[in-house]
Amino acid sequence: MSEQATENTTAIAAHGASQLTSVSVDAYNAELKEKGGFIGDKASRRAFRAIIEGWRKRLRERGEDPLGDTDEDITQLDLDKILFEGDPSSGGLILGAVEEFSQEFVRVIRRFLRVKEWQDTQRIVVGGGFCSSRVGQLAIGRAGNILKADKYDLELCSIRNDPDQAGLIGCIHLAPPWIFGGHDSILAVDIGGSNIRVGIVSINAKKDPTLAKSKVIMSEVWAHSVDEPTRDVAIEQLIAMLLTMIKRATRENLHLAPFVGIGCPGLITADGSIEKGGQNLPGNWELKRFNLPNLLREAIPMIDGNELSVLMHNDAVVQGLSEAPFMQDVQRWGVMTIGTGLGNARFTNRQLESK
Repeated sequence: MSEQATENTTAIAAHGASQLTSVSVDAYNAELKEKGGFIGDKASRRAFRAIIEGWRKRLRERGEDPLGDTDEDITQLDLDKILFEGDPSSGGLILGAVEEFSQEFVRVIRRFLRVKEWQDTQRIVVGGGFCSSRVGQLAIGRAGNILKADKYDLELCSIRNDPDQAGLIGCIHLAPPWIFGGHDSILAVDIGGSNIRVGIVSINAKKDPTLAKSKVIMSEVWAHSVDEPTRDVAIEQLIAMLLTMIKRATRENLHLAPFVGIGCPGLITADGSIEKGGQNLPGNWELKRFNLPNLLREAIPMIDGNELSVLMHNDAVVQGLSEAPFMQDVQRWGVMTIGTGLGNARFTNRQLESK
């Protein structure tokens, strides 16, 4: 069954809250199982790679591999180039993999739609690094066509912003509107299994009160998977990145709100600990006594003379929230992020819900 978010009971929502300013988070971090593991693993970047390698292996047994003899990983940019500029045989292999992956993705979506919290979903936004490539976009488009042909009343579309930026922009929608008073930007953190990204997101509420004009104006990324740090070293580096952003904001005459929004993998409890799902992060983040929001408040207690507030939510939830201003024509919508695994969250717009 899907995991329910924690209820909001304070002016600043609880970590992992189910009630945010613009949406109710009906469910997130659903881990649906089937024989052999989690069904979401069938719609991951790793699964797509496995499909390509499966085709290459079979073709090698019968002769020549259209993609060459190398066993090195082929990047998404390489796959895009092969698809559009390669010979018919290599391009056909990529197209076949796209078709096979799309069929699996549709099967995964159908399984999610049988879960109570996901029923009556009108639109699913697909994010994650996979959709930043043309190959990924074609797979999403093909899956959408299959669903339409099968008479599902469901729209499938790619996320608008670059997934790396969407994970920061979504942090704007974690904050209560009153905290923006007199400020033009916030600090945002996107924590993943490979990278930690920190940025400053401009609010631009005067241009558009729905926050549709919010954008990342500066950011920094650290590939922690390369350095393989301990958890304590990772937190020290994250704090250093935030302090650097605060200094840069001062130099640029930005007025930071006393707020840090965080997207982080896993099931986030109300007190800011991670119940499960943090296994790809450096060190053990699932200990009850480990609390990232508290550590950040201790390290950075004030911004511009105001006490710092920190709110952490699941990373798929936060990436999905970047789409909230553009989902006002539907009531129930979701997000699926295709990366190492399949991140997921389902939302109901609160404005429409109240009506």
